[in-house]
Amino acid sequence: MKKIFYLAALFLAALNLRPIITSVASMMSMIQSDLGVSALTASLLTTLPVLCMGVFAPVATKLSRRFGLERTLFFSIFLITIATGLRGTSQTVTILLMTAFAGGVGISFAGPLLSSFIKKYFPKSPGIVSVYSISMTVGAALASGLTIPIYLRSEHNLPLALACWAVLGVIAMILWLGLARKNQQADHADVPLRLPLRNKKAIQFTLFFGFMSSMFYSLTAWISPIALNFGNSPQYAAMLLTIFTLIQIPVALLVPAIVNRLGKPKLFLILCSLSELIGLIFLLLPMPILPAVIFLGIGAGGLFPLALMLPIIETRTPEEAGTWSAMSQMGGYIMGGFGPFLIGLIFDISGHFQAAIVAMLAIVMLMIGVQLSMKLGKKRDEVSN
Repeated sequence: MKKIFYLAALFLAALNLRPIITSVASMMSMIQSDLGVSALTASLLTTLPVLCMGVFAPVATKLSRRFGLERTLFFSIFLITIATGLRGTSQTVTILLMTAFAGGVGISFAGPLLSSFIKKYFPKSPGIVSVYSISMTVGAALASGLTIPIYLRSEHNLPLALACWAVLGVIAMILWLGLARKNQQADHADVPLRLPLRNKKAIQFTLFFGFMSSMFYSLTAWISPIALNFGNSPQYAAMLLTIFTLIQIPVALLVPAIVNRLGKPKLFLILCSLSELIGLIFLLLPMPILPAVIFLGIGAGGLFPLALMLPIIETRTPEEAGTWSAMSQMGGYIMGGFGPFLIGLIFDISGHFQAAIVAMLAIVMLMIGVQLSMKLGKKRDEVSN
């Protein structure tokens, strides 16, 4: 029963890590028209939380040592919930930007600490990361798929459509309150923990996470506007974002399980990257956009759980997994945060998305290069320093 409780806690916590971003992404065109902002300004609503997720990730391990893993995760969920709920107070760009910042900080704490949570409660089952990844994907899919219908049924009430996702946080907080009360001691506060800044493998993980997240958030933010620019209807464009998100769920379930069973994470990293490469090439060809979205979703669905899994399988303790995750997410999200911003800038300059798609092709090629250079499965011989 305890394992089921911990799995539920993991699922509900991860469920809240994406709606504050994908609800905005699905509404990007409406936000631009309702608030009268440029594509570049609108892109900040997804860029800002991702940058925060990188900048503040190292703080997570320090808070965990001081207040305990479970209490810090509870605070993270609380911060995300408050930020989401505040979007219902006003229909202004200022509120959206402020809550994007606060939500990004909350996600930055939860991200690396959920890897520590898996390492702590499921030390022999790194494949449990699939629950983490799938839950995030489900949360992202719910927000991307239902925000527009909520917006339309509420007579174009933008604050309500964006703030209603705070309900997920309230549900998670009810369960996590028990964990936060039960675990009142900090985690190894006397043990100095440092980011593995000089560890080659940790640096490779960080670069990979950066290229991966740059692609993920660029596609999440702009797949619907790209579809609109290609002449599709707003409803079909929103549906494509939902398809892109939903297709990641079975992939995120299968890939970590297969890697956990067969090994060879490097092979699956490259295969998933090639899937993204094919999807981007399809976007440049005169053909329906749906096949491109499917290949992009398959690639993203496999790469993200593998990025979460690598620090868990390549380290020895929950604390070490937390520092490796914090470093990869710090550098990775900072890199990734510039992806949507860059796409918005290129579109504002050129008026079309072809040049931006070529830029994304270059990012995927760099990501494959990093993956080819990785030497995985040698954690016992390396020391994180």
